[in-house]
Amino acid sequence: MKTYLPGRRATTLGAALTAAALALTLTACSAEDPAPADGAGAAALGHVHGLGLRGDTLYVATHEGLHSPDADGRPVLVGDRRDDFMGFTVTTKGDFLASGHPAPGGDGPADLGLITSTDSGRTWREKSLAGKVDFHALDTAPDATVYGYDSANGLLRVSADGVTWEDRAALRALDIAVSPAAPGTVLATTENGILRSTDGGRTFAPASERVLAYVSWAAPDALFGIDPDGVLFRGTDGGTTWTRVTPVPGGAPQALTAVDARRLLVATQDGVYESGDAGRTFVRRMTVESGNDEH
Repeated sequence: MKTYLPGRRATTLGAALTAAALALTLTACSAEDPAPADGAGAAALGHVHGLGLRGDTLYVATHEGLHSPDADGRPVLVGDRRDDFMGFTVTTKGDFLASGHPAPGGDGPADLGLITSTDSGRTWREKSLAGKVDFHALDTAPDATVYGYDSANGLLRVSADGVTWEDRAALRALDIAVSPAAPGTVLATTENGILRSTDGGRTFAPASERVLAYVSWAAPDALFGIDPDGVLFRGTDGGTTWTRVTPVPGGAPQALTAVDARRLLVATQDGVYESGDAGRTFVRRMTVESGNDEH
């Protein structure tokens, strides 16, 4: 696999246009081998919505189902569902949580609510809120509390068990990240910068004017964000300070997951990339076709 050494790049967007780009996005709607569906060959993917690892296996949640790369970096469908997985996360136990919409022609309501898989995406079962909510961002706290951003209603929802939910703050966000050390601390990316809550998402206050598209908080020293231009940043002071790391290959970002302080997964317009050195270099793990179908 080719290793990418990101360097300086020219940018045509100033801070105002970067914020505008995020605003446009906001308004758009154990090591295990993946188990591809019978007859499902590898093919290029479109838009990516979420990334995760279980063991050393990469899982990519997309507009066309959950995929893992084959030996050549081509996506192979996991299981037999081609749902539009808008929200996706892997819990500390290794369970998968997802949300979104059923595949075209599928039975059931238009919104999946929260669904869960305990077998690495081979099968899924309904957990809660079917027909009521389409979470565009999901994350879990160290105590297993589930945080979901309901984009249709502009609302953060929180659940201790994934079944019974409490409505928290109303906000207009693209992504959320929960502190791995303090379950009540939550970051949200907005077109005006990073917002932070220290009361479990009941209220938010400005934390930084840095405009980021996606954030991920894997450990106390593993807070990362990526801006709409695809530049990676590392956060400190609970999301108050952000230090530029480097541009990620492939253009505009589609998803970000920090595995730990050194290992990162980033989806951009031409692929899913992995870094093992805190973002200094990247290797492309999976090919992605330009994901312009923002939704």
